[in-house]
Amino acid sequence: MKAVDHEMLVTHLDRLKLTAIRDQLDTLLDEAARSKMTLREALAFLVAREIARRDERRISMASKIAQFPFVRDLDGFDFEAQPSLDAGQIRELATCRWIAHGDMVLLLGPPGTGKTHLAVALGREAIRQSYSVQFVTAATLVAMLAKAHQDGQLDKQLTLLARPKLLIVDEIGYLPFEANAAHLFFQLVSRRYERGSLLITSNRSVGEWGSVFGDAVVATAILDRLLHHSSVITIRGDSYRLREKRRSGLLQKTGAALEPRPTAAQ
Repeated sequence: MKAVDHEMLVTHLDRLKLTAIRDQLDTLLDEAARSKMTLREALAFLVAREIARRDERRISMASKIAQFPFVRDLDGFDFEAQPSLDAGQIRELATCRWIAHGDMVLLLGPPGTGKTHLAVALGREAIRQSYSVQFVTAATLVAMLAKAHQDGQLDKQLTLLARPKLLIVDEIGYLPFEANAAHLFFQLVSRRYERGSLLITSNRSVGEWGSVFGDAVVATAILDRLLHHSSVITIRGDSYRLREKRRSGLLQKTGAALEPRPTAAQ
């Protein structure tokens, strides 16, 4: 058999854009030789490394495009600290079948109970499974829609927001919507209805959304579309942040209220 020139092999790999194999060629070939792989096994081994590198790059790029506020995964979520949460249901959502069907997910619960952690973790899992994702807070989303409406670019902005297979809207209910903002959000929900999935986190129950949106009629219309094909998950646990402060002695529980622990100076 004709001897294979190393430089020529690297050139061919570069031309085929097999950059992971190219960059680790000697190491990979040595490992294949040590493991006494057959030609078929060695080829599968090399291809698997190339695919892994491409997946890493794809996930990294897609995560930047999604604009997650931080990196979180389901393995880092403390399900034992939130006994009201069905871990099996969350693991089922991580399969992303609901995204394939264009369904909705609402994560409801008090501040600090891990809603955003779960939203980001599910969004990252969606990216791993090749779904496009965008993350945005409710306040930022409303500002985007209001500006687009003012500039006569609302339809263009709605089209852009309809493109990701999963749109995550975080923190609905922390600030009340103005009347016009509620109508703009309704248009977004309508645009994505049965076309793309929405994952929404909120500190308010759906029964309170009339006051959140400032218009019970608009809130009903929004919920009609969100709840048609949806999973509504309510977390009833304590805030992680307050729990840590309580453990450190910065807060003490008095009845149902949380009060700062008195200091020596007081």
